[in-house]
Amino acid sequence: MPSAVRPDRRAPDAIRRIRFRKHFAPGAAGSVLVEAGKTRVICAISVEEAAPRWMREQKVSGGWLTAEYSMLPYSTEDRKPRDIAKGRLDGRSQEIQRLIGRSLRAVVDLEKLGARTLWVDCDVLQADGGTRTAAITGACVALDLAVRKLRKAKLLAENPIQERIAAVSVGIVGGHALLDLCYAEDKEASVDMNVVMTASGRFIEVQGAGEEATFSQEELMAMLALARKGLADLFAAQRAALDGRA
Repeated sequence: MPSAVRPDRRAPDAIRRIRFRKHFAPGAAGSVLVEAGKTRVICAISVEEAAPRWMREQKVSGGWLTAEYSMLPYSTEDRKPRDIAKGRLDGRSQEIQRLIGRSLRAVVDLEKLGARTLWVDCDVLQADGGTRTAAITGACVALDLAVRKLRKAKLLAENPIQERIAAVSVGIVGGHALLDLCYAEDKEASVDMNVVMTASGRFIEVQGAGEEATFSQEELMAMLALARKGLADLFAAQRAALDGRA
């Protein structure tokens, strides 16, 4: 079977060009503008010097990390109304921000945070597929920058980040397994999957579903292999950004 021709002419196993613009939001403890192809997301970390009330009431030690996610009205071709205008957070945004929060908490030692809360805000400036995976990948970089700032200020005695995480999408489009889907591919995908993984190669979350279709074990393994390859490239890009080589 011939290879699929992708809208941006990428190979099936190639991620989109990834870029991290560090310190994008000066008022945040750590921030980046992450660009994955045409998808652009601001990820920023704010520090609240208090644990959540529920932790204090239940006498739970340590700190907490939580996330919020939103798509700005002009991030898509058709204007997306703000959640505040609707009076409620839509189900998709709620699901994504929960994913971001639990993905980061999987690799953060909350005891080492002390009695404080880290707020992770992910705001989509431009959406061309993979906003949740770009948000997770960028938020990890922003978190690293925030922790460095806190340690420099001697507010943290130890680094609470156990290892880095990243996320990428994979799917089956026109019978072909593809890595890092853009919007045009995502809307045509018969199978769509998001994979969140640690730098040491352990899974945090795998979200996959057939869109009025089924997929075989062989196709699942092919998609996971693509995801691993893409994640290796993302971890390399994170390292380069944080080491000052990008």
